[in-house]
Amino acid sequence: MYLTIDGVEKSFDHNANQVKVLDDIHLEVEKGQFVSIVGPSGCGKSTLLYLIAGLEKPTKGNIWIAGNKVTKPGPDRVVVFQEAGLFPWLTVLENVMYGLRLKKMCKEKATEKALNVLKMVHLSRYASSYPHQLSGGMKQRVAIARALVMEPDILLMDEPFAALDEQTRMVLHKELLEIWRKTKVTIFFVTHNIREAVLLSEKIIVFATRPGKMKAAFSVPTMQDGVMPDSVTLNLEQRILSILQEEIEKVLKEEMGDEYNFKTNPIHHDTSGDMGSHI
Repeated sequence: MYLTIDGVEKSFDHNANQVKVLDDIHLEVEKGQFVSIVGPSGCGKSTLLYLIAGLEKPTKGNIWIAGNKVTKPGPDRVVVFQEAGLFPWLTVLENVMYGLRLKKMCKEKATEKALNVLKMVHLSRYASSYPHQLSGGMKQRVAIARALVMEPDILLMDEPFAALDEQTRMVLHKELLEIWRKTKVTIFFVTHNIREAVLLSEKIIVFATRPGKMKAAFSVPTMQDGVMPDSVTLNLEQRILSILQEEIEKVLKEEMGDEYNFKTNPIHHDTSGDMGSHI
């Protein structure tokens, strides 16, 4: 197995107390797999991503990549955050080249690599533009290009499309899937959006809350044309939603006690269009 998370726990100090954020996480990810993590706010999804990146260290347990223990950040892992975090004084091309230049790559080769990746995210025409001249979706594509140009083995994405409008998000979903299929990079994707996870992933991990732990795992059916029937996506969304509703109810009951009355609101699906629904 390429990525192995073995009994990982993580606690932080808070007001002289230890607060456990993650509890006994065991997860295996194959090389080239697209895995999404969904769960309530505060369940440790992003913390797990930072542990894989080497930006945080586990309190207990270990993370292994290709047989090597993760102890610090490395060039094999690159993080794409919710905010693009571009340097406003650099052009699009210069932003994408930045990591390569830090690695002392010559300007000519770095330029060539950066331009090739910009083609992949359909931003070649904007190579000489500055971040303030770009839309939110374009900025996020630059951030993805900046990550991909480093040729990481694992792309760690922390809610990269959360701040974007629905139309832009749909476009970037399609582009991300195209990039993933071309590069075969392993993607570890954190999101609150159930539909986003279903549309993008091969595997979905649902986290329970406080402390975060794995509650369920789902394999997403792969269709030859890459498009799943609505009935399949809706069924999977409903199953994930029902688990998350249970977790959200726990949190709200803890915070509000008997004052909170949680009512489920299942995704509506009209079966009248399904073949054989009235047979």
